[in-house]
Amino acid sequence: MIREVMSYLTVRDAKSAIEFYRKAFGAEEVYRLVDPGDGRVGHAELRFGPRVVMLSDEYPDYNALGPQSLGGVTSARYLQVDNVDAFVERARQAGATVVKEPTDEFYGERSARLRDPFGQEWMIGHEVEKVSPQEMQRRWNAASAKGPA
Repeated sequence: MIREVMSYLTVRDAKSAIEFYRKAFGAEEVYRLVDPGDGRVGHAELRFGPRVVMLSDEYPDYNALGPQSLGGVTSARYLQVDNVDAFVERARQAGATVVKEPTDEFYGERSARLRDPFGQEWMIGHEVEKVSPQEMQRRWNAASAKGPA
């Protein structure tokens, strides 16, 4: 039985990443383990609201590489917040790049996408309207018929 799913981020310069997540997202550091040989963060846990995100520095000898070494990301984390616009502005001020500005979406959320200084991507959203899956599909179909904007 699965009890929980957590994200585990590999980044270049985990100490700076922890500080960024604290400043930009309000994350709280639970703890960190520091490699006694070279000072890298071998493992850290941060609390993002009620959830924990784990992270470490890159360890190329274990094939643990972050987006900056890999040349891009293949996944993103989703943070549901109270106010997307305020959250995005706070993250921008802390050094995040806004990939997609806050926008009201067909699925009933106001959402945005950020890239942090360590190459990780974050989707940010808050609900603006309750939309059933059937209505989302109808809206998606209508938008798809129009083609890209």
